[in-house]
Amino acid sequence: MASLREKTVDFFGKAKILYLSKAEKIAGEDGRLKKLLLKVGERLNAVSHNPTVQAALEPIMVFKRMVQAHRNGMFKVSAKTLGLIVLGLVYFVMPMDIIPDFLPLIGYADDISVLIAIFNSVKHEVDAFLDWEKTKGGLQ
Repeated sequence: MASLREKTVDFFGKAKILYLSKAEKIAGEDGRLKKLLLKVGERLNAVSHNPTVQAALEPIMVFKRMVQAHRNGMFKVSAKTLGLIVLGLVYFVMPMDIIPDFLPLIGYADDISVLIAIFNSVKHEVDAFLDWEKTKGGLQ
């Protein structure tokens, strides 16, 4: 039986294949990034009560703040990291994905797996952002 880590990597790989071109288009255009952030906020409002989603609230919120800071020119995110973050957020807002979100209990499992896999793969930039946010970000 596959471990949770192996399953997470597998979900991440499938999501990347499905959504990578869409994520690249969004990451490359400020208007689309803004629209994505609005959709993420709407989606969070609609599903934040779900216990599965609550497990990934922190990564989602950090990703939103990172993209906003990048858009405002306050914190530079690498193109690769921005693409991965956008990929995760697009996957989160899309209701039909590998495991449809309307399925009880497991509907958000793939979304959370993808977000956590991305969070772990860009952890170095997340940590740099959080350090920046504590010092410079909170003072502005």
